[in-house]
Amino acid sequence: MTRLKDFPYNHILVLGLAKSGTAAARVLLQHGKKVRVNDQKAAANDSEVKKLKAMGADMILGSHPICVLDGIEIIVKNPGINYENPIIKEAVERQIPIITEIEIAAQLTDAPIIGITGSNGKTTTTTLTTEMLKKSNQAVKVAGNIGIVATEIAENLVENERLVLELSSFQLMGVDKFKPKIAVLLNIFKAHLDYHKTFENYKQAKFNIFKNQTEDDYLVYNANDKNIIAEVGKCKATKIPFSVKEQLANGAWMDENSIYFKDEKIMDRIDISLLGEHNYENILAAVAAAKLSGATNEGIRTVLSMFTGVKHRLQFVGNFHERLFYNDSKATNILATQKALSAFEQPVILLAGGLDRGNEFTDLLPYMKHVKALVLFGETANKLKEIGKKANIPVIRLTENVQSAVQIAFEISQQKDIILLSPACASWDQYRTFEERGDMFIQAVHTLV
Repeated sequence: MTRLKDFPYNHILVLGLAKSGTAAARVLLQHGKKVRVNDQKAAANDSEVKKLKAMGADMILGSHPICVLDGIEIIVKNPGINYENPIIKEAVERQIPIITEIEIAAQLTDAPIIGITGSNGKTTTTTLTTEMLKKSNQAVKVAGNIGIVATEIAENLVENERLVLELSSFQLMGVDKFKPKIAVLLNIFKAHLDYHKTFENYKQAKFNIFKNQTEDDYLVYNANDKNIIAEVGKCKATKIPFSVKEQLANGAWMDENSIYFKDEKIMDRIDISLLGEHNYENILAAVAAAKLSGATNEGIRTVLSMFTGVKHRLQFVGNFHERLFYNDSKATNILATQKALSAFEQPVILLAGGLDRGNEFTDLLPYMKHVKALVLFGETANKLKEIGKKANIPVIRLTENVQSAVQIAFEISQQKDIILLSPACASWDQYRTFEERGDMFIQAVHTLV
């Protein structure tokens, strides 16, 4: 069995189960730790609850009593639990350390970790990097915010395998000793302010990805992002920039015709299959991380010539009745929808809406010149309707959900139109996850056949 490398705590509270909390609790119990689990939604007869209890966990379910902190040395917090939670606020007062499950994962392995974060593009870059290494005959596994629990992968890594982790700001707030061999910082824009409260807090969470790095590590970063440039000087790692605007002697870059790593041409841009100008930054970041990890140019070219995107991120669903349908359900913020709209020059029918986080959506206005109609749903439907009016969009329809939005979009569309789900909002007002929302879109599209 793998061993926790540097984890001196013996009395641990796992706050919130779901997949990551369950995995962390199980591993800690296997390593002889005393584990208390507190979850508000889990039931005593849930199969995972029964398994943890049989392993010796102290289960406190249904509420969050302050007494769960008694005797606790450290908290492993589910990333979705806000720091305004009374248990967390009391833990801060008591100076109890608070980490997330990625910290446990990192304790389980000596394998090189490539950690990837940013406000947008994480999943695409994580997938590209992983596939580039695979096509270069490198042993690699992927986990993290991409939907695979990091702990479950880390404890089963074999010799010479690498671990690629997609990391959210929620996960990175709980960093103690976590240190990727290669950290990738794609971009930083205002996002998740309902969780982080201030932009400064959000930025600092992202910067945690390199806070423990040393001179033996690498930071791959966006040389054109002013928020990142202002902070990278504090990083001790070897800095590898990427840029879509300038030639770089020590990083990944591109000109009108080709992409390069340092002074080496990798491939021609015309041979890249991935849709959208915004994806060039993701591609350059992935190229840098992959090259630093031993990827071959042939492996990189193979991936970039075939890869057309990840599910729910500007995913081409199909051509039905000569309308092109795209699923961008992972666009849970305004910036992601801006990038999606920028990818098209054809007429677009935009399906949008979701959880209301207080945004006014005015930043979408410059990107709506090709939008011929809006079909809106969720808590933000009326706010988006007002933006549509300001943009002089001639057709604006409100509906109940994604499924009915697909039918309406089809009815008002013409041949060669783009029908794009890019909500600009989180899904939690109507759907459990953005994946569920995207799957409902795909299912509805296929009913049109």
